[in-house]
Amino acid sequence: MEFRHLRYFLAVAETGHMTRAAERLGIQQPPLSLQIKALEKELGVALFHRHPKGVALSDAGRLFQAEARRLVDDMAAMEQRMARVARGELGVLNVGFTSSAAAHAFTPEALRACRRAWPGIELSIREDHAAGITEAVEGGRLHCGLIRVPVSQPDSLTFETLLREPVLVALPGDHPLARRRPDAISLAELRDEGFILVRQPGAPGLYANLLALCEAQGFRPRIAAEVERMVTSLNLVAAGAGVAVVPASITGLHPHAVVYLPLRDGTPLDAPLTLVYRSAEASGPAAHFLKIARDTARKAQGRVRRGRIP
Repeated sequence: MEFRHLRYFLAVAETGHMTRAAERLGIQQPPLSLQIKALEKELGVALFHRHPKGVALSDAGRLFQAEARRLVDDMAAMEQRMARVARGELGVLNVGFTSSAAAHAFTPEALRACRRAWPGIELSIREDHAAGITEAVEGGRLHCGLIRVPVSQPDSLTFETLLREPVLVALPGDHPLARRRPDAISLAELRDEGFILVRQPGAPGLYANLLALCEAQGFRPRIAAEVERMVTSLNLVAAGAGVAVVPASITGLHPHAVVYLPLRDGTPLDAPLTLVYRSAEASGPAAHFLKIARDTARKAQGRVRRGRIP
C-alpha cells in the first residue's frame, strides 16, 4: 500500500464524492477512481458504497478511515519534526570542554543561552583534555569543543579564539611572596620554585608558552609535577607542593590555602578560550551553538571593557 492511497481515500471519505475529492487533490477523477478500486482490491474489502450522487463509507471503510487518519497524522508530525531537524531546531549537540575552559563564566552562560534559544536541542557534555577534545571533534564524536591553547591543528578543523584572559600565579598560602602580597610578581622571582604543570606528553598547550617565556627570561623552570587537570594542580599548590600559573577565571579554588598574584605588566602570557569545530560544520545544532558562542563572547568582552569580570 502506498501512502498516497491513504490521502486519496481520506479525501473521498471526507467529501463523499469522487469529483470533489479529485479537485481537492489536484488530479483527475478517473485516475482517482481507479486508485480507490486498486486499494479496495489490495485490502480485499469494499471501502465505499457507490450511489448516483456520490459515495458513502462502508462499515469496513469507517474502520479503515480511523486507521488511515492516524497514519496520515503521524506522517505529518514526522515531516514537521524532520523539517525542524533540517533547520537545526531538533537534535543532539555533543560539546566537549577542558576543566579550565569549564571554569570560565563564559561556558555555562553559553550553554544556558543555547538551552533557552533552542530547547529542542539536547546537549551532551563531555570533559577531556585539549588533545582528546581535538581528536574527538576531528573524528566526529564531538560537534565542537572549548579548549585553551590548541595542542595540534588538523587541517579539517577551525580554531577560533573567543576570549583572552590574564593568567595569575598560584602560590601556597604560606609562601613568602604570598605573605608579602605584592601587587604583581615577575616570572624571574619564581626561578627557584617547583612548577606544577598541566600537560599531556607531546601536547603541552598553554604551558609550552610558559616554559618558552621562562627560558627567554634566563632560566629553565624546575618541574615539580605534571598533572592532567588544572584542578589537580591547584590542589597540589594548596598542599604546598609548588607553584602554578592558571587562568584568572579558575582562581576561586582553595581561597584560604592559595594566593593568586598577577604577573607584572608586559609579561606576554595570557590564557585564550578557543572554540574548535569542523570547518565544514555549517548547519544544524552545531551552527546554532557556534553563533551563540560568538554572541556570548562579545557580551563577555563588553563586560570586561566596562570593568566587570566576565
